[in-house]
Amino acid sequence: MLTKAELERYQRQILIEGFDEAGQEKLKQAKVMIAGVGGLGSPIAIYLTVAGVGHIRIVDNDVVEPSNLNRQILHWDNDISKAKVQSAREKLSQLNPNITVEALQETIAEDNVLELVGDCHLIVDAMDNFPARYLLNKAALTKRIPFFYGGINGLYGMATTLIPGETGCLRCIVNEAPPPMVIPVIGVTPGIIGCIQATEVIKYIVGNGKLLKNRLLLVDGLEMTFQEVECGIDPKCPDCGCL
Repeated sequence: MLTKAELERYQRQILIEGFDEAGQEKLKQAKVMIAGVGGLGSPIAIYLTVAGVGHIRIVDNDVVEPSNLNRQILHWDNDISKAKVQSAREKLSQLNPNITVEALQETIAEDNVLELVGDCHLIVDAMDNFPARYLLNKAALTKRIPFFYGGINGLYGMATTLIPGETGCLRCIVNEAPPPMVIPVIGVTPGIIGCIQATEVIKYIVGNGKLLKNRLLLVDGLEMTFQEVECGIDPKCPDCGCL
């Protein structure tokens, strides 16, 4: 049940049609894993925190560096050299003391990914490398939980919502990982894409609205255009083709 303080805190979003107190209670009961608390992970974590998602697990193995500060808005100058999960948890706990923020400073690997996901109800991708994304994608398929994908490059970005049995998976969309590179980025791009991912997560938990299922949303910040590309199950996909 929502407390009096929670009803007051969330009153404006409870007014949204199709949301109401029942939707807010669903958010309170939700347990979400955010993989990465950098450029994408920062806005995702902030907006899920203030929306009242009851348990947020953040996973990241990095420490804050000066080059992060143009886009990773959870981290500030006095956080340099601090573990990103520690820096993020400190801010998120102040944003909303009513929720639980679990911080795991871990590298996502084949031998620990299922344990890191644990009993979370869904996975939000905020990574910057495809090997880790593919591991999370397979974990989502194994646990049959949704995987919310987002990617950025410069002023371009993309996002989609992947649900086992209803949509294709990440490997259906990107069969092979692109070569490693330093990705150019300005903070507004992960801000836009991260907000889209957070919106999808909230809609999924509450059960309201149309999700980006089988649709890849492409954002061109230079031209300020939004396009959709249909994406479905690849029957030859090595990860989900047999589902």
